[in-house]
Amino acid sequence: MSQLSFTEVSLVYPPRDRQSAPHLVLDRIDLSVSTGEFVVVIGRSGSGKTSLLNLAAGFQAPTEGSVTLDGKIMERPGAERAVVFQDDALYPWLDARDNVAFPLKLRSVGERDRRARADELLDLVGLATAGNRRIWELSGGMRQRVGIARALAAKPRFLLLDEPLGALDALTRSRMQTFLLEVWAKSHAGALLITHSIDEALVLATRIVVLSSNPGRLAADIKSSFAAEILAGAPATEVRASPAFKRMHDGLTGLIHTDTPEEFAA
Repeated sequence: MSQLSFTEVSLVYPPRDRQSAPHLVLDRIDLSVSTGEFVVVIGRSGSGKTSLLNLAAGFQAPTEGSVTLDGKIMERPGAERAVVFQDDALYPWLDARDNVAFPLKLRSVGERDRRARADELLDLVGLATAGNRRIWELSGGMRQRVGIARALAAKPRFLLLDEPLGALDALTRSRMQTFLLEVWAKSHAGALLITHSIDEALVLATRIVVLSSNPGRLAADIKSSFAAEILAGAPATEVRASPAFKRMHDGLTGLIHTDTPEEFAA
């Protein structure tokens, strides 16, 4: 089991000009994510959610504290941490298969092996017949599936997901939540996902981390069992309609708007 850890992490942005002061974005964050966990980070604007993910990805370095993977300090991006953005960030000059295979090409994997791996991943995300299709021929949901397949190509230990479903329409987003949950379970990776949606957090998370705002501080770390229910076969619509789901949704809504920790049980 691998572990991605934030230890006493603070992040300060320098002043924009001589008249402004440094901006404390994150304040003394202690958080660990293990492989096999799906941790969802939620909070109001200004809570530093995306900054936290950027630190995990190695796009930024903390001002104080450390970000480590299995005890090793992470100073730059790496293949063991794959990032999926809200914008699918696919290459329009490549077809779906070559988009998925691109990380393997960078690692000098032979063409036959990388195409076979790409086809395997396209099948995993429900796009087995779409390998030859150009990106502009795919719907928004299909493009995000290709992006997730590409993230999985190098068999990362952690998936870092920055609102990957945020640009989709409501119906597609709801279907993609279940799809993402199933793909994560099959990957055996750890996941750290940023979202503004409480519903999405409850559907996907094994743990929900709530950040308070200005600066971002850890307000709550809550276990959730709804994802396990869905993976066990319970329809997502029935899970959402359950009294426990509604109770926890209401509790999280109150917590995010008051920044006061409370106890929850799924």
